[in-house]
Amino acid sequence: MKQRIKCWVIEAATVKQSKEKERGEAMRQPRMKPAVASSGRSVRSLRRPLRAVVPTEGARRKRKAAAVVPAKRRRKARRRSSKGTQAGLRLQPVPAAEPMFADAVKPLAATQPAPAPRPIGENGVEDPFEDAVYAAGEQWLEKAIPANALLPDIELRDVIAAGVEKLLPTAIPLLDTEAVYHELETAIRDSVPCSVIRIGDGELMALAQDVIYPTGTIMQEAPYLPYAGVTPPDLAARDLLARAVSSAHIVGVPLSRRKYFQPLLFPVLREHGIPVRQLRMTSSTINYSLFQAGLLQPLIRGKRLLLIGNTCPSLANVLNGAGYTVSGVIAPVRGFADIERVMAEAQAAQFDLALVAAGIPATVIAWRIAEELGKVALDFGHMADAIVKGQIQLSP
Repeated sequence: MKQRIKCWVIEAATVKQSKEKERGEAMRQPRMKPAVASSGRSVRSLRRPLRAVVPTEGARRKRKAAAVVPAKRRRKARRRSSKGTQAGLRLQPVPAAEPMFADAVKPLAATQPAPAPRPIGENGVEDPFEDAVYAAGEQWLEKAIPANALLPDIELRDVIAAGVEKLLPTAIPLLDTEAVYHELETAIRDSVPCSVIRIGDGELMALAQDVIYPTGTIMQEAPYLPYAGVTPPDLAARDLLARAVSSAHIVGVPLSRRKYFQPLLFPVLREHGIPVRQLRMTSSTINYSLFQAGLLQPLIRGKRLLLIGNTCPSLANVLNGAGYTVSGVIAPVRGFADIERVMAEAQAAQFDLALVAAGIPATVIAWRIAEELGKVALDFGHMADAIVKGQIQLSP
């Protein structure tokens, strides 16, 4: 038995050595190129080695170089695809996805307060006017009313009217059109100085330089100022305007409550130390009010008129043609730099009433004509343009 086992071991070892020898010879033989069949397909060699042949260093370099160009092409294609996808995302917004487990989300959403419905206009779309009314008034009223009270059938205008009536005792009275007309007529008759100046958004923005707004804000919000005679920053012009407002006999102020009109008036006066209750004020549109009340024609009829401003040569032709007396014209007026020249020419003129239509410098010129020459001057403004263009017709 032992002899038989020993034979089996020897035979197995011999077979193993024979197989290892054949395998080594196969590895040492060169790799054969596959034959090509008539169908065009390659036929693998029957003597293919049992393990892959390790490529040489040169073969690696060749294979790597051959793969560079396709890799670059693939990267370019990916970039083009990515850009196209991003552009598509920008042009076509992705709709919001439906929440998963909608049944589980609904009970939570039901416990949250629903947003207030936005106002809808007559055409079925959101109404920006209603939004503005709510933000500007109704919302303030809503906050002012106690949470445990209602005001039935009361509109915002009713609340405002009631509040204004209660606050009227603290209001500052303005001179009406007839009062301004009579004061001008009396000053001309008695040969006493009188200046009526007007301040609107242009004058207020010029006065606000570096006391309410910085120069950059002034230039951005009031780009028309250089056309009107002030090029910011011009603090000398600002200070002259403040002196004119504090010293003029009558000051026209804006009634509009838009941002750069009456809401800017009181901070500007306060910053320049001008007590508002010491001013004699009227509406800043007093020049138009005089015409609408039928008082402009009697004011200028029979008076020697001095016209000051760039439009005044044409205005003189219209007034002379309508039978009024123009004794002098001073033009042009190129901003605050021309004020001294204008005052020198006005001193040499013979006139009863000066109508000044010279932009923002008109405020200072009208004040100085009364202050220095003892005459009567009215800031005429764009009334001059309206008369020249025929928008306003003056009867003789």
